[in-house]
Amino acid sequence: MKIDKKIIKELVDYLSEFNLTEIEYQDGAKKVKVSKNTQGSFEQIKTSAMVSPNKSVLAKQDEIEGIRVKSPIIGTAYLAPEPGAKKFVEVGNKIKKGQTVMIVEAMKTMNHVPSTSDGVVKKILVNDGQPVEFGQTLIILE
Repeated sequence: MKIDKKIIKELVDYLSEFNLTEIEYQDGAKKVKVSKNTQGSFEQIKTSAMVSPNKSVLAKQDEIEGIRVKSPIIGTAYLAPEPGAKKFVEVGNKIKKGQTVMIVEAMKTMNHVPSTSDGVVKKILVNDGQPVEFGQTLIILE
């Protein structure tokens, strides 16, 4: 895999321009994440970059047949409305179109993810508190 230094440089520039601590960019299976190390004084801020093909997420999505409920945004998936509460759905539950199946938190905003159709939960592909990507399959329905 060839690392495109131009993309990394551009992302580093965006960190400063928009006063961000972290930014991600994905092009197909190639994913670039750039973040600032904010420990220490402002003069000592360092920038690091990580490039990784996102093959594990893509492989999980293609293995099982069924109706897919996908993440509408990048964020953190939560299977229940709050810690210790009953999960929105479990494997084997019958659900209706529009029913909340989980929450994806992005920028301190809790976004309810509705089912795209009626069905029975066949498989839940994410764990509670797991980071998810835009378009990643979260649940498969029969």
